[in-house]
Amino acid sequence: MLLTFWWVLAIITVDSQFQILAGVVDVRFNFTRKTTMEIGIIGVGQIGSTLALKLGAAGHSIKLANSRAPDTLAALASKIGASAASALDAVKDVGVVIISIPQKGISLLPRGLFVGVPEDVVVVDTGNYYPGYRDDPVEAIERGAAESRWVAQELRRPVVKAFNSITAHSLANEGRPSGASGRIALPVSGDDADAKSLVMSLVDAIGFDGVDAGNLDDSWRQQPGTPVYCTDYDAEGVRQALARADRSRAPELRDLRVQKMAELPVGFDPRDLVNLARAAF
Repeated sequence: MLLTFWWVLAIITVDSQFQILAGVVDVRFNFTRKTTMEIGIIGVGQIGSTLALKLGAAGHSIKLANSRAPDTLAALASKIGASAASALDAVKDVGVVIISIPQKGISLLPRGLFVGVPEDVVVVDTGNYYPGYRDDPVEAIERGAAESRWVAQELRRPVVKAFNSITAHSLANEGRPSGASGRIALPVSGDDADAKSLVMSLVDAIGFDGVDAGNLDDSWRQQPGTPVYCTDYDAEGVRQALARADRSRAPELRDLRVQKMAELPVGFDPRDLVNLARAAF
């Protein structure tokens, strides 16, 4: 099952960073906002790389970091107009830090990553917890803590949960102008209203509606196994999906979805992932 699952993930993300990013380059709309920021992104998987490209296209200045040396990112950074940095440098002199790595990587980030970083720098967690497939079990999460609450405790830093509940394909290709009919919405959870507002402005800048999903302890409602996860609903649909979430069933439904994903044929339509997610509810 493990090897099959990772094969499916490779297919979901359209084989490589460069292939999916090539699809993002052909942006049909200009989402550039009047206010631009310096943004550090730690993680160059499909979500992190796509966010780097789309936020860069919206006029923001992007610093990109991975778990290795910055020179390993030179080609990707050049392709998407970002600058390569170490994780420690990616959090310096920025207004927002986006952490887009597997849950198991959180504890491997440099110790004291945010020491000296101003308190008003917003930290965004895009991660999801997949125990037994990608991540080692985390006792606190298994006991019921929200995934991002655990991340915040590990980082010793408040975080906002966002960009975790959409497939890489939809993030890359399904953005629409503000006010467009059927515009996909993304839930945003956190304890600081101003931080959430800033993150929702970034969501809007890259073509999606942001929906306030409550505080960080409420962010379980947007985790894998919930009705909002990877279902591409509009704002009203997201609100309804958040309300329908069943915490007791979420882990079971998360694992069932992984099994269903492994059964998808080679070359499936990426929309099949959305249909699969919706069918569970």
